[in-house]
Amino acid sequence: MKNTVSLKLVEKAVKGNREAFGELIIMHQEYLYKLAYMYTKNEQDALDAVQECAMRAMISMDKLREPRYFKTWITRILINSIYKAQKRYSNTSPFEDYNEAAPEQMLSIEEKTDLYDAIDLLPPTYKTVVILQYFEGMKIKDIAQVMGIPEGSVKAYLYRAKEMLRRQLDDEEGIDARAR
Repeated sequence: MKNTVSLKLVEKAVKGNREAFGELIIMHQEYLYKLAYMYTKNEQDALDAVQECAMRAMISMDKLREPRYFKTWITRILINSIYKAQKRYSNTSPFEDYNEAAPEQMLSIEEKTDLYDAIDLLPPTYKTVVILQYFEGMKIKDIAQVMGIPEGSVKAYLYRAKEMLRRQLDDEEGIDARAR
């Protein structure tokens, strides 16, 4: 039922109905904010990114070819908005107190901080696939659509990202063990 309602709203929004577009943004605002926060690690920057995303989406809503892919489309706009803002301001900081979308495993605060710091050091494409899969629960197919790359590339990026994270975290454990 929700998908049918959402699809009808998207179709109306594509035809220029601003009320329908507003409802879509409200329906997806929590998802967009959480995703933006994963990238920005700052409440105000995340809110700014969501606002920028909504503005860009409203302007280009008529360019959405497949209404059923609205969430994928708006996710891509959000990620592009975040990267553009980061390039403009070069104001990136490590994951700090974020725990809302943290993995469900029982990790100590130190382990979570190490993991978030390690994710932050990944190249942008690797960081994106890790966040979308492990924090947002997206499927490989959906990540490929969001990023505009083949599914095989997503799998390769995930593999390489996990290897880089494993090496970074292993190196940090070695440093911690030597410090004791």
